[in-house]
Amino acid sequence: MNNVILSEAKELNKRKEIKNDNMKKNLKYIILALVAIVFIGTFVALWRNSRPKEIRYEQLEASIKDIRKTSVVTGKIIPRDEVNIKPQISGIISELYKVAGEKVTEGEVIAKVKVIPEMSSLSSAQSRVRLAEINLKQAQTNYDREKALFDKNLVSAEEYDQVRQALDQAKEEKAAAIETLEVVRDGVSKSNAKSSSTLIRSTISGLILDIPVKVGNSVTQSNTFNDGTTIATVANMGDLIFDGFIDETEVGRVKEGVPMKITVGALKDVQLDAVMEFISPKAQEKNGTNEFEIKAALTVPDSVTVRSGYSANAEILLEGVEGVLSVPESALTFSGDSSFVYLVKGEKKYEKIPVTTGLSDGINIEIKAGLKEGDKVRGNQIIEKN
Repeated sequence: MNNVILSEAKELNKRKEIKNDNMKKNLKYIILALVAIVFIGTFVALWRNSRPKEIRYEQLEASIKDIRKTSVVTGKIIPRDEVNIKPQISGIISELYKVAGEKVTEGEVIAKVKVIPEMSSLSSAQSRVRLAEINLKQAQTNYDREKALFDKNLVSAEEYDQVRQALDQAKEEKAAAIETLEVVRDGVSKSNAKSSSTLIRSTISGLILDIPVKVGNSVTQSNTFNDGTTIATVANMGDLIFDGFIDETEVGRVKEGVPMKITVGALKDVQLDAVMEFISPKAQEKNGTNEFEIKAALTVPDSVTVRSGYSANAEILLEGVEGVLSVPESALTFSGDSSFVYLVKGEKKYEKIPVTTGLSDGINIEIKAGLKEGDKVRGNQIIEKN
């Protein structure tokens, strides 16, 4: 019985060994198959890539277009009339009646200045008043005495008139001395209070762009030796201009009266019309190049609010032709001074022909001779993705 069991165990182990051998053989065949597949796939891919690809080109059509050559100039939007309001006297700001952003009319008061008198001038004015009072008192005494004698017919009318005239002159001198004292001490006299130099008035009607001073600030008057302190900046925002610079290589192709299109970075989807009205006769050096200042009158719709100092770009028409035959500039080839295109003659058939070109806008170019409307020409090569 034991021999039978032992014999069966041996038979079972033999079967297991045969099965393991078969699995190993199958695995080897699978690995060989995978290697073969990878090898064949690589070979096929290399073979396909090594084959010459068919070269294909775009087909472009000659058509009628408007060709416009433009230049873009960077600048800013500014008021035509912008005025710095300065005081006529020196002193301290005592009151401010306006703030930036308010509208003012010509002659409207913006601020008030309190005068700080110069002591030497004040002393001189006070001394003049005292002297005028003394002279007036003496003139009055002389007049009273002369009038009493004239009433008794003891002096002539001529002598009486001279004394009366002296009295009138003394009165006028005292009034002038008092007025001078008031101006030196207060900056204004009673007789000209309405036109007081202590009241700072706007010289134009417009919008207050800035008030750089505060109550209590010292200000100086504008004169030959001093620009003076700016109390306020006022501008007419109803009359705006574009101010920019154009390169010397393009300035010869623009002229006054040329229409322009203005785009403002701060105003999305807004394009404003403008007309060139000034080209500087003298260049300015900027960033190593010569540039000429230009100005253009701006037309702003009532629905659009434009602020002073906005950065803007101006598109200026340098040259233009309308209704001309054109093709994309990429269709042209060049040989020396001659231009050529490849005219489509059929499937993958092209004929190289000379053409006479005109104005180009950088994308399309005018064809003066060599093609007719509807002709197809070869464009750029089509790059196919693998």
